[in-house]
Amino acid sequence: MKYKHLNVRPKALEALKHYNLPKGPLGFGKYSTPIMIVCDYADGKWGELKLAPFAFLNLLPTAKVFHYAQEVFEGMKAYRVDGKGPYLFRPDKNFERFNLSCQRMAIPEIPREYFMEAIHAITAYSAEFIPQKTGESLYLRPFTIATEESLGIKPSEKYKFVVVACPSDAYFTKGTVPVMIERQAARAGMGGTGNAKTGGNYAASLISAIEAKERGYLMTLWLDSLEKRYVEELSGMNFFCIINGELWTPALTETILVGITRDSIIHLAKDMGLKVHEERIDITELITSIKNNECTEAFACGTAAIISPIECLGENHGTRYTFRDQGGNISLKIRQRLLDIQEGRYQAPDGWLVKVDLPQL
Repeated sequence: MKYKHLNVRPKALEALKHYNLPKGPLGFGKYSTPIMIVCDYADGKWGELKLAPFAFLNLLPTAKVFHYAQEVFEGMKAYRVDGKGPYLFRPDKNFERFNLSCQRMAIPEIPREYFMEAIHAITAYSAEFIPQKTGESLYLRPFTIATEESLGIKPSEKYKFVVVACPSDAYFTKGTVPVMIERQAARAGMGGTGNAKTGGNYAASLISAIEAKERGYLMTLWLDSLEKRYVEELSGMNFFCIINGELWTPALTETILVGITRDSIIHLAKDMGLKVHEERIDITELITSIKNNECTEAFACGTAAIISPIECLGENHGTRYTFRDQGGNISLKIRQRLLDIQEGRYQAPDGWLVKVDLPQL
């Protein structure tokens, strides 16, 4: 890719020369490469992209992001297995979703060429730090925050677009996940920000996450806010289940995030011969189907974990509904196919893998 808007700071190149990956487990999003992309918006336009050393952001206490949560972010991965690549996975979808989130949060959209240059550049310059075992990746976190120094309740006139890169291990590497059904709180309501990737949605889920952990669960399954009847999503992940050998997932609404992994799974499942249903899923009917062994497995999916098989759904009072196939017979086959595509072992559908050209340092 030819970088038209990128200014590579010499100090960023110097930082790369002296950086080494930490020894031992990398975890997920715990460590960052020594560089970042920064771009400022002011006077109605975006400035240049800067490849700079990873550093603190200089914001005053009155920056609007701290008070009115005007911010959006994305999560995406670059892969480099067995020396191949690096490759980005479906970056066009991340770009589309990023700007949909911007629209909902009254944030100026980032131009496509800016977004693509930013993620290509940080991947290219971080390429030697991408872990290369299966399931590992370079996790990319683009985000935009409101930076105008004012406490007035109106959209900011200044913003900062940033991309950081985190070499990461596989997420949810072993076992299955017990999930608590959240019957009291709501993650999002109709007309709200539920289908935008913005921090407030995740903050709203944290109190339920605390309760779930206290009761022996690892995740929360959210229901619709109006009737507390229909399955929506997990905290930051989409929900799938297998009923009578067919794949089911809640139909998208304005309270459910448009998952890129979700879309990929639907595509692959159909290619693998599975019938796919995108429909409303009644929680009572789902529990009955688990008890009757009609619903044999379920899983959560998202960029970080790809696919995590669910052990059981449970109530906060302790009752659990355990899936017959906790190991995720079908879900793990889909996961392996998706991982094989991401890591270059299986032919990807057109446009799913985008090669990143390495820079001449």
